Amino acid sequence: MAVGMSAIGMLGQKPMQAPAGGKPISDNLIGIFFEDISSSADGGLNAELIQNGSFEYSPIERDGWGPGTAWRVTRPGHSLGNLEVKQQDPIHPNNPNYMRLYVERTREFKDYKGWRGFGLSNDGFDGISVKKGEDYDFSVFLRNVEGGAKKVRVALVEPQRGADPKLLAESVITAESNDWKKYECVLKPTEDCKNASIWILVLDNGTIDLDMASLIPTDTYKGHGLRKDLAQALEDLDPKFLRFPGGCVVHGGGDGFWNTYRWKQTIGPKETRKHLKNTWGYHQSMDLGYQEYFQLCEDMGMEPLPILPCGVSCQGANGGWGMWPEQAQDACDMKDMDEWTQDALDLIEWANGDVTTKWGKVRADGGHPEPFNLKYLGIGNEEKISPEFAERFKYMYDRIKAAHPEIVIVGTAGPGSHPGNPDYENGWKLADETGMPIIDEHYYEPREYFMKSRQYDTYPRDRKTTVYLGEYAAKDKKLIDALAEALYLLHVERNGDVVVMTSYAPLFARKNATNWNPDLIYFDNEKVYPTCSYYVQQMFGQSAGDYYYGDCVTIEDPDKSEGEGYLQEQSVVLDTKNRALYVKVCNATDKEKKAKLNLSRFKVKGMAEKTTLSGQPEDENNYEAQPIAPVKESVKAAKKMDLTLAPYSFTMLKFNL
Repeated sequence: MAVGMSAIGMLGQKPMQAPAGGKPISDNLIGIFFEDISSSADGGLNAELIQNGSFEYSPIERDGWGPGTAWRVTRPGHSLGNLEVKQQDPIHPNNPNYMRLYVERTREFKDYKGWRGFGLSNDGFDGISVKKGEDYDFSVFLRNVEGGAKKVRVALVEPQRGADPKLLAESVITAESNDWKKYECVLKPTEDCKNASIWILVLDNGTIDLDMASLIPTDTYKGHGLRKDLAQALEDLDPKFLRFPGGCVVHGGGDGFWNTYRWKQTIGPKETRKHLKNTWGYHQSMDLGYQEYFQLCEDMGMEPLPILPCGVSCQGANGGWGMWPEQAQDACDMKDMDEWTQDALDLIEWANGDVTTKWGKVRADGGHPEPFNLKYLGIGNEEKISPEFAERFKYMYDRIKAAHPEIVIVGTAGPGSHPGNPDYENGWKLADETGMPIIDEHYYEPREYFMKSRQYDTYPRDRKTTVYLGEYAAKDKKLIDALAEALYLLHVERNGDVVVMTSYAPLFARKNATNWNPDLIYFDNEKVYPTCSYYVQQMFGQSAGDYYYGDCVTIEDPDKSEGEGYLQEQSVVLDTKNRALYVKVCNATDKEKKAKLNLSRFKVKGMAEKTTLSGQPEDENNYEAQPIAPVKESVKAAKKMDLTLAPYSFTMLKFNL
């Protein structure tokens, strides 16, 4: 359910007065962080089914790659022809490569009944998955070079070993223009197929240019080009904000400034967007760009949180992680900082400006005349907090704040954001000097850390800067790891006056293309595989509130031995806007526990919804089995209640007030 659009809110009930004893906390605590890692975008959330449809793959991305990667020459019926990669007079300079096909013979032979033509075929990302009776939008740019108008057969087929392919859907388009022109058709498969291919066959002799081949399901998430089941998995988390596009993707990872993510190259028509090497060793088509990120935020009611580079490269450049970071981190000349700063100012105008402004008009021309109402802007992503970084951050920060004091700027505490870490200390020093509203902390740790650490209990309350825990996760994906994260998030919720936002990372990982483990959501072409941690995030996302109460739950005989950590935690959160109360209790022990609830200050009534996530500590959800999922039931609400906590469980009660 989108932010502010819960079922209670839609009934028009007025916000309630919070009873005494609570403290205000952030109601935007749970969000999501999208980075294109583990093929999260192309082959993932981007609904495009053709791989390398613009022929822009390059050996700089992966050894052996090139414009023809993922394509095969296809010439049924002993058709003859040749092809070559060209760059002269492309559709757009940002998309220079295209294929020129020289077609010499397209006659049909009896051994290939019904099949002729010279062209190309593409298997997508480990096969193209299509469903019977559903519509798929195909498009391609073509240009006649020599010869008259040409018929081009577009076919979805299921390959058959030693035999002609099985035809699933087809259409014939006529390419008559001597200039680049976009041609479109709709394909409707006659049966399901998990490993289909798309064939593009020129049926007439002559020379023709081909570029920007695309196949997308007509039915995408809210019609905006995103894979529906993956987007739905995000919506079901009930996230309050989206951080994007990274991550190390922001500053080009270890590749240098040439590979820095520049937002202006990711908006507008797809054929005009500039492709990049992905930090994680593959290709970014930018089909999923700033235009789509902002639209997704609007569709799900999330606040957008774009992260921009600030003239400093990743300290991991040229293998610098942990070896010689003082040499690996590059910084642009200070005279170039106006360019980086202007990019930020232009982004704010693009997102919020009236259609009469330069960049507001660009947004409107892209199909969104209304402003996106950007409130947050991140500067930098876990860079080493060197003197060079601090100087450039301050330069951007001061100028953005002067021009747009209404924008909440999010800074960074560097990688490994723990007290005592030099970057952490320098990051917080920079926060104190600038008065930045929010600082972004990152850490990935074993489950024991999340069970033992309660660092935010001792954070100063007199600082101007609050915390965004932008990247974190236990380093495994078993149930016990998810429960460790739940214990930690209950502590974060208790400190929701200091920690105002959190997001688990990484978000997505494609099967057989995973760069990092664990991740929140795994997927293949057919299905989505939520982890145990996914359901913990979902339960917290669905129980956001603006007041915290710490004295309503008593756990009997809590286990807390030296060195063992906090194995039980609890939280009571009130959502005054939607008049809902949430009680959350985590029991990460091997024993059943009892808890007593005293909700006398709240007007609980009727029935409460109880959600329980439980199992064996080593259980995990994977591609073979999904044993862990929340179980819901209704229980009678009362001001005083006893609650039985199963071993290795996380329990949530929702009361309507």
